[in-house]
Amino acid sequence: MRLACLAIGLSLLATLAMALEVEDHRLYPGTGDRMLRIVSTADLEVFEPYLRAFQAERPAISIDYTVVSSAELHRAIRNGAEFDLAVSSAMDLQFQLANDGFGQSYRSDSTESLPEWARWRDLIFAFTAEPAVVVLSAERLAGLPVPATRQELITLLRQHPERFQGAVGTYDVRDSGLGYLFATQEARSTDAYWRLSEVMGRLNPQLYCCSGQMIDDVSEGRLALAYNVLGSYAAERLVRDSDGQLQILRMQDFANVILRTALIPTTAREIESAGEMIDMLATLGLRDAPGSWTLPPLRQTGDGEGSGFGPIRLGPALMVYLDPLNRRAFLDEWENALEQR
Repeated sequence: MRLACLAIGLSLLATLAMALEVEDHRLYPGTGDRMLRIVSTADLEVFEPYLRAFQAERPAISIDYTVVSSAELHRAIRNGAEFDLAVSSAMDLQFQLANDGFGQSYRSDSTESLPEWARWRDLIFAFTAEPAVVVLSAERLAGLPVPATRQELITLLRQHPERFQGAVGTYDVRDSGLGYLFATQEARSTDAYWRLSEVMGRLNPQLYCCSGQMIDDVSEGRLALAYNVLGSYAAERLVRDSDGQLQILRMQDFANVILRTALIPTTAREIESAGEMIDMLATLGLRDAPGSWTLPPLRQTGDGEGSGFGPIRLGPALMVYLDPLNRRAFLDEWENALEQR
């Protein structure tokens, strides 16, 4: 049976490779015939503890886990790719899928226990609250003041351009769904976003698809700082960073906090297992302390939103910048700021 499951998994991977830009993939064979197919933006080293925990309680269920970008996940589900569960950090793209009819309704005691701001119409369920942070290289910033706000970061970059030329990393929001979400939400919330973008644009910024790649380049000395990376990935990497060269900074003037969400696509076949995974994630999301899990719980309650520290809300407002005209206008302004010639 395990060999049969492996063959199925390899066949699926070959199919996915033709249709999807797969970043990573792993099959977790079970003892039975059932297969839970998950497409996710979460890196394997981050999400594997959840997969192991799920399978420990349900050893008969095999898990096929595919890692793609948030934009690729969105395209795949819209194009009818057959997955049982879609897990993404790009809240706006997930919300659009649900709003446009690409998700199945699911309800249980576990999902009903989630606060209203962490679910939407029994279609989308949040299980983490993760801030965007700045990751700094202690070696590259030696002797310089550590900024606490965007204005202080702007001042630092302006006063020491030689330290940061070609050494500032951020998302390429044209390709990164999460990066686009962070950028649009920040632009709506603070005037400093465009000033900072213009300053970074004069420093030949390095543009990335993913948080993990930016954090790697800071750790290896290729970047002095990475802007707006996922705090959960940065914290996980900090634990493994033995030389103490990484510093994590959460801006004190405003912090984006995203909700990582799960959705059952309309193409799902293993709906019962997908629901059980959502139940487990929802329960873990409500835990009181982080514990040994790699992703943080839903500790934000929405109380800090007025000061810019609450989670981004699940709702129709998320789709404002997904409108083609709004998206094109935003990207034009972003390109003018970040790609100065």
